[in-house]
Amino acid sequence: MDIKDKRQQILDAALMLFNAQGFHGTSTASIAKAAGVATGTLFHHFPNKETLLQTLFLAVKQEFAAAIQAMASPDGPLEQQARRLWLGAIDWALEHPDKQQFFQQFSLSVEIPLALREQAMQEILGFIGAMIAEGQRLGLVAELPLALMLENCHGQYLAATRFFLDHPALGQDHGHREASFRLFWRALAL
Repeated sequence: MDIKDKRQQILDAALMLFNAQGFHGTSTASIAKAAGVATGTLFHHFPNKETLLQTLFLAVKQEFAAAIQAMASPDGPLEQQARRLWLGAIDWALEHPDKQQFFQQFSLSVEIPLALREQAMQEILGFIGAMIAEGQRLGLVAELPLALMLENCHGQYLAATRFFLDHPALGQDHGHREASFRLFWRALAL
């Protein structure tokens, strides 16, 4: 087994245990055991539990961004582009409930430093900010501070996905999916 595999095993085990037991309820020894590696191997890859959590946060955020950005298309009206991204993001959450649960638990947690949350929003999910800025330029989206609008979008996404994770059948219901997008779009539009 190569080093990358062990690192990924540690991240996978951390995801499972952080979701089940929380950050403070999970020890590095329990993560190493669940990953099938020695505790020293865990510390070789991650100097402490905080770094492991932050690395996992960025990795999951990057996976999420790559998945929904692949759905992005500059074709069509901005609202249609936003709908594709929103519904794609909802689908990602339903397809990856463990990773979405992790977002639910840690996206607004004090365990994730503000600078790291901002990095994820500006660098990893920067295409969303660019879409909002384009909407402002076109006069379709309210001229409000971009950073505040991005935080609002994030909060709406967490609320919608929490609802759909709690009610998975409604995550497939066209009416509920469209209603979640309408709520999102109305918060942005003029």
